[in-house]
Amino acid sequence: MKNILFYAVLTGICWGMYGDSLARARGALQSPFKPYLMIGVAYLVWAILGGAVGMMVRGESFTFTGPGVRWGFIAGTLGAWGALTLTMAMVSGGARQPHIVMATVFGSAVTVAALVAWFQAQHASPGLWFGIGLILVGVVVTSYYTPHKVPPAPKAQASVPLANTLPGMQ
Repeated sequence: MKNILFYAVLTGICWGMYGDSLARARGALQSPFKPYLMIGVAYLVWAILGGAVGMMVRGESFTFTGPGVRWGFIAGTLGAWGALTLTMAMVSGGARQPHIVMATVFGSAVTVAALVAWFQAQHASPGLWFGIGLILVGVVVTSYYTPHKVPPAPKAQASVPLANTLPGMQ
């Protein structure tokens, strides 16, 4: 159990910093899709290296089955689509408030995971529905109280006397 929580917390730390990193990349590259392309490169590099090293350390074979390949591809597709839709959320105004986007993403991810488990099991205690309600409240409260940078005020333009702008009044 100790390792499960350790790796789950590490995942939360990485994904918790994901939105801010995405917003920074978008600003530095002046494009919402250049960072998405780099996300794809990073996924490719780390997935291949991490998967291969992990398999070698565990002494696993490099033999793959049809259902395993299919479900692995589905999982990868869902991850990539999640990154794309997160990019779209940032493009649609979320870059100004990434803390709201990320709280919504992770609150909804926990809820969907619970609903998928409920659908597969076909039963749930009232605690599940109470927990989902708490997630909704948590997303709203967290989003509202998360500190964020205030955008700089627009620079005031120097006032020009009206007489200097009208012809013949100089």
